[in-house]
Amino acid sequence: MSSLVIWRFSDGKAGHDNQSRGLCEALARLRPVDVVTLAPLPSGAALLTLLRGRVSAWRDLPAPDLLLGTGHGTHLSLLAARRSQGGRAVVLMRPSLPLRCFDLCLIPEHDAPPRRPGVLVTRGVLNRIQPSAALEPDRGLLLIGGPSSHFDWDDVGLQRQITRIVAADPTTRWVLTTSRRTPPSFLETLTVSAEPGLTVVPVTETGPDWLPAQLARASRVWASADSVSMVYEALTAGAAVGVLDVPSKHPSRVGWGLRQLAVQGWVTPFTDWQRSQRLSRPDVVFNEAERCARWMSEQWFV
Repeated sequence: MSSLVIWRFSDGKAGHDNQSRGLCEALARLRPVDVVTLAPLPSGAALLTLLRGRVSAWRDLPAPDLLLGTGHGTHLSLLAARRSQGGRAVVLMRPSLPLRCFDLCLIPEHDAPPRRPGVLVTRGVLNRIQPSAALEPDRGLLLIGGPSSHFDWDDVGLQRQITRIVAADPTTRWVLTTSRRTPPSFLETLTVSAEPGLTVVPVTETGPDWLPAQLARASRVWASADSVSMVYEALTAGAAVGVLDVPSKHPSRVGWGLRQLAVQGWVTPFTDWQRSQRLSRPDVVFNEAERCARWMSEQWFV
């Protein structure tokens, strides 16, 4: 089987790279791939390439079978590369350009994508996590985010939830980590950190491989509602996932997506957990990167 040549356009944002790299790695588990990572062209240069059809910077690269990009800054470069070098252009989000411009749009369900050819609806954004066969029943993980465009923050309310979760099962070894959005006041007032069953590891003490390693071991994961990407990563790892309540600023597509996950039985909101103190783990595998990779491989590259 010949290698699939993938040009992956990266805008340098970690969250976007996590999505496109996750898809590349999923494709690599199905067939041989050669991945070329490129910075997007400036908008003017991309438009000129769309008009003229050639760009010298790409002249010596292998012709692409797939062109992948996440982030609005990659969209024109995807189309310019297809015009210049061929291949199928795949965007991993709802694009700012018309959907018909791309061969495939992988759009999260919470973005309300239209049901039409050329659109593959995903449950959340793709990621690099793989289902784990080494989850430990006595290990838990608490993932704390911070204020965002959709959510406010409440140190006291969040810490009360964490205290109840840790106290509910003293046999579980909990690890709590923060994000770069977490207000300093949260750790300053985290009195529950004195509990013997909880270890606090601030984000400043973690490296790029720390969270994947933790997700590969934790059978139970709680994430604050603002940390949507972490919710999907925990689901992909195979953990039973709970969602910690944080104040919502307004009705949003992100909040709607979390409610859908709860209705479908994928996650347990804290308010529901209080009644039973149980997290449910779905029986089916949650792996959207692999599902999308398999679709592309079977549809285009058999």
